[in-house]
Amino acid sequence: MVERFLKQASFTSHEDFVKNYKVVVPDNFNFAYDVVDAYAAEQPEKRAICWTNDKGEHIDFTYARLKELTDKAASYFQSLGISKGDMVMLILKRRYEWWISMIALHKIGAVAIPATHLLTDKDIIYRCQAADIKAIVCVGNDVIVEHIEKALPKCPTVKHIISVGPEIPAGWDDFHKGLDNAAPFVRPEKVNNNDDIMLMYFTSGTTGEPKMVIHDFTYPLGHISTAYIWHHLNDESLHLTVADTGWAKAAWGKIYGQLIAGACLFVYDHEKFTPADMLDMISKYKVTSFCAPPTVFRFMIREDLTKYDLSSLKQCSIAGEALNPSVYEQFYKLTGIKMREAFGQTETTALIMTDPWIEPKPGSMGKPCPQYDVDIVDEEGNSVEVGEHGNIVIRTDKGRPVGLFMGYYRNEEKTKEVWYDGRYYTGDVAWRDEDGYYWYVGRNDDVIKSSGYRIGPFEVESAVMTHPAVVECAITGVPDPIRGQVVKATIVLGKEWKDKANDDLKKEIQDHVKRTTAPYKYPRVVEFVDELPKTISGKIRRKEIRKQDGNDK
Repeated sequence: MVERFLKQASFTSHEDFVKNYKVVVPDNFNFAYDVVDAYAAEQPEKRAICWTNDKGEHIDFTYARLKELTDKAASYFQSLGISKGDMVMLILKRRYEWWISMIALHKIGAVAIPATHLLTDKDIIYRCQAADIKAIVCVGNDVIVEHIEKALPKCPTVKHIISVGPEIPAGWDDFHKGLDNAAPFVRPEKVNNNDDIMLMYFTSGTTGEPKMVIHDFTYPLGHISTAYIWHHLNDESLHLTVADTGWAKAAWGKIYGQLIAGACLFVYDHEKFTPADMLDMISKYKVTSFCAPPTVFRFMIREDLTKYDLSSLKQCSIAGEALNPSVYEQFYKLTGIKMREAFGQTETTALIMTDPWIEPKPGSMGKPCPQYDVDIVDEEGNSVEVGEHGNIVIRTDKGRPVGLFMGYYRNEEKTKEVWYDGRYYTGDVAWRDEDGYYWYVGRNDDVIKSSGYRIGPFEVESAVMTHPAVVECAITGVPDPIRGQVVKATIVLGKEWKDKANDDLKKEIQDHVKRTTAPYKYPRVVEFVDELPKTISGKIRRKEIRKQDGNDK
């Protein structure tokens, strides 16, 4: 399938990849018809999704079955009056109905808005009012239902609330009954143009109200590089990405690029992450490719990996936050697998990646994906020299590349704040080494300015993480009357170290950092906590820590 959408579909080197990678975009591309239904016509018994949950249930979805179910769902949505351009919010966790609903909405040209189950009624009101949401499809449990029902009086555009179970509350539509009773699906005469809105994500909202990131119908093609190149998938792959369907990492790793590349999606529907259970799933189902944020790997390497048969696992990739080298080294020592990092945003696909033809440098994001014209620039917009810190940008003066967002919905002002003079500014700071590898420093707001030095939190976190007591760490700046700011480390300790959380351990960690990196970067303030504040997508909320410390920039 992938060769239909690439000018050249096989590559022999990084240079070949950079020179010849080009996505071929068909007119009026629609992932549901041009990928899912195409597979159903040509290879109906090919397995698309292998779904299991923590209750022991297991379902395999072939493409023939996926087409049948998505046709029924599309017809059901049409019967509710949902059509092209209508906004539909999906709060479905890792339930298999998420894939059915996403693809069905694509089939009728409606806009899918994946959302997390952690939303409160206030969050739901904001989203429904900001996007004029017409229907909500969600898991029917008490907490989610309660928040939605509390929000509804202030959500006049919402015409249908649909439950996939286990409970169907009074007054709600029954998703599965709707599919059972659906009329034969008739494809609309005109579903979409390439530049119609297909997908919307509300950003995590670490500062102010969340922005609405919109992607057009070509966006799935932007993820060919994510799956086919970075994840290195093929027709024999069984791929697992650890992600809730409510945030963009699911689009990165749980649907588009993976299916185009021919891989089968492995979905583990679980309520609470337990590293032993995740390892057991990889072993039991013979997962071949695994992608997760750094936190997952930090906990996994503390397990006894000899208890699990990981022989099927060939590829491991990491994204969401920068990877600490100590985690890379330990995982490699235990498994022999070199983790491959990548960098991107809700607004993009993978901008920078450790592709299969370059040697991973622990702690580096890799090199720019040729799909984008990526650079690092200073405050004046000039490319920086090797080793200099600058802003990661995408040049768009020659056009918007496949995979880059359309803008922030109904917020031209915010769009212009980050996208001007032919460049999209990611808001992330990095530097480039002499081999062309990119190294993450931090968000613009996270960089610490102390005694004239600019200190990136990631470089200090990486040093702290090499201490055996540390499981997780967040580096922030706290106000200081002399230095402006000083470095603070907020640390989660391993369970065997929690009874040693005292001043002696703080000094030991401080001295360790002084030996590991430049001494001026060491944390003058150390705090031990049970857990770090995180966004709904699992990223550390350094802003919240700064706010608690009276340094809310």
